[in-house]
Amino acid sequence: MRQMSAPAPSAASPAAPAFSPLYQQIKSLIIQRLQAGEWKAGEAIPSEQELAARFGVSQGTVRKAIDEMAAEKLVVRRQGKGTFVATHAEQEVRYRFLRLVPDEGEAEGKLGRQLLDCQRQRAPAWIAKQLQMRAGDAMIEVRRLLHSKGRPIVLDDIWLPGALFKGLTLEKLEQHRGPFYGFFEAEYGVHMIRAEEKIRAVAADTESAALLDVPVGTPLLSVERLSFTYGDRPVELRRGLYHTEAHYYRNELN
Repeated sequence: MRQMSAPAPSAASPAAPAFSPLYQQIKSLIIQRLQAGEWKAGEAIPSEQELAARFGVSQGTVRKAIDEMAAEKLVVRRQGKGTFVATHAEQEVRYRFLRLVPDEGEAEGKLGRQLLDCQRQRAPAWIAKQLQMRAGDAMIEVRRLLHSKGRPIVLDDIWLPGALFKGLTLEKLEQHRGPFYGFFEAEYGVHMIRAEEKIRAVAADTESAALLDVPVGTPLLSVERLSFTYGDRPVELRRGLYHTEAHYYRNELN
């Protein structure tokens, strides 16, 4: 039998890895150092000149990498002070994942918080899959209500990998007054840098209706968010039920 020769490469055949501009390579190296914890949230990173010497490239190349990181809110530039690792404790970014805005009146993010529960459990398969864990691995489940003018408007269920949040308790969460993400940075070194969301309309069931103080069947907005840290590692899954009678969900598209 005649031996078949391998087909000649075609235009669709995989070739060598795509070329990555030098500034993108430097950006990746800086992010690797952030991921390794060399510079923590809120801390200054070395100057462009120092980074250029460290990586053996021009200062302009470093500047372009930092520009892109600043646009992605990974770092924050402060005039005359330098460049700092972005943190959810910063006023300009602390509520950037909260998109619920009142029709009128109070500013975005001015919501009261009521913690309902915080338990360590075994992750069911559907949560483990999204958080890239194994079914049965330890996870932490947090439930809370957010209030506007004394009325509950958001019911949040939050799931976290237990290995990253050892020792997290309801008492610790109650003691922290700021955003959860700022607390996760400061206490556990877990920095949420981006998120993906799925949004759909649902009707309030008996449990959610009671907690949100609305009739069963009230239209709600279900927002499921998967948050990532450096290296596109998923570190938080949350599902929020939003009562939008006097609020709307705002997003900005670029």
